[in-house]
Amino acid sequence: MDKKVELDKLLDSIDTGAEAPVSEPERQFFYMAKCREWTKAEKARLGRELTFHVQTFGCQMNAKDSEKLTGILEEIGYVETDSENADFVIYNTCTVRENANNRVYGRIGYLGTLKKKNPGMKIAMCGCMMQEEHVVEKIRRSYRFVDIVFGTHNIFKLAELFYESLKRGKMVVEVLQGTDMIVEDLPSERKYPFKAGVNIMYGCNNFCSYCIVPYVRGRERSRKPEDIIHEIEELAANGVVEVMLLGQNVNSYGKTLAEPVSFAKLLRMVNEVEGIRRIRFMTSHPKDLSDELIQAMAECEKVCMHLHLPVQSGSSRILKAMNRRYTKEDYLALVDRIKAAMPSISLTTDIIVGFPGETEEDFLETVDVVKKVGYDSAYTFLYSKRTGTPAATMENQVPEDVAKERFDRLLQVVTEVSAQRAQEDTGRIEEVLVEERNEQEPGLVTGRLSNNLLVHFPGDTDLIGQIVRVRLDECRGFYYMGTQSIR
Repeated sequence: MDKKVELDKLLDSIDTGAEAPVSEPERQFFYMAKCREWTKAEKARLGRELTFHVQTFGCQMNAKDSEKLTGILEEIGYVETDSENADFVIYNTCTVRENANNRVYGRIGYLGTLKKKNPGMKIAMCGCMMQEEHVVEKIRRSYRFVDIVFGTHNIFKLAELFYESLKRGKMVVEVLQGTDMIVEDLPSERKYPFKAGVNIMYGCNNFCSYCIVPYVRGRERSRKPEDIIHEIEELAANGVVEVMLLGQNVNSYGKTLAEPVSFAKLLRMVNEVEGIRRIRFMTSHPKDLSDELIQAMAECEKVCMHLHLPVQSGSSRILKAMNRRYTKEDYLALVDRIKAAMPSISLTTDIIVGFPGETEEDFLETVDVVKKVGYDSAYTFLYSKRTGTPAATMENQVPEDVAKERFDRLLQVVTEVSAQRAQEDTGRIEEVLVEERNEQEPGLVTGRLSNNLLVHFPGDTDLIGQIVRVRLDECRGFYYMGTQSIR
């Protein structure tokens, strides 16, 4: 039986007049059923469907959380729309950079004007930004029209919090400072029918000095391997051919389990799932990338030839100040071992420019790493002072104009190196997972190579979701133009 149909039958059978269960996920199913009764009555009163919109800010972990929020709202009885002019709007927020918070405040103000026109509108704020006490206080004080505020540890409680807000008729705030709970079997609505993200762990124990994530996402906690494999088997049965294993640091997966399982072992288990043809994962911390994992990647034929390996800086002195716990030499030696095992591997990275105390010599060390590794692409960021992190109070903050000038120089080097790498594959025939119709040019479809680069080529939309062979005719920087190969 289809999982959604099965859940619908379960919710219809729940006695909503009884006491709410204590155990999860039964408690959330109970509140979904309670909220479903309310939406049914509200739709009858209004004579129309109730709509919702989930706006996601930030990383793929947030995107995955938003799929769960979407699944819960659909079970309650809402219909998704791409407009914020909806009956229920959720902002799933990111707080990695301070200016991201300011953008969100502006958007909340806009929602306030929409709510004046539609007083029955519900507004919820969740995600990493809500884990900061001063943010919650500002929302309580300045945005009193918000109905629900919750954080990263209780995403699964949306239905319960919604019901509480209906009952109380005022703002409900529940932000947990930490949890060891992982709630399985809740509804989730995927963006793509043929590929899916799968959480394998939550939280982070690394405490890089510039990063707020461990403070807002909590300590590491891993899902049981049998739950992960069961989810992936269900995805495969529903037509998913590519999975992305998600975690703040997937390389440290399994350390919190009663019976520890390494990420390398989990990768081999996923590789055995029938129907799955591609496996990706994010994000890898260099200090935890073991030779066991390199061997597993090389031997598992479904693992994509792409590894995102954030370096952040090429200077060992700056890396120490960042609390990254590896040196430039450690990183380059690791890259050498990876390339020896997988010569065709595509390496991408994250780099921060202008970290406190960074000198011109430190910056040139970073440029040296970019040239030596030969990244296919790099996500480069200007250092953003993040209140609450050790780096925010460090001396020798780099002047903005100096950091910007270095950033521009680094971007030029990254572009040159990645273009050179991409040219090497021009003329080859590679497998491509077709993902969507090209929005800019009619008649083209867009797909992704194993190395994660995009390819645009002539094709019908019935190719979407299929893996096809494509000749890479022309490299245009970060993407290719190609033609489908019949051979």
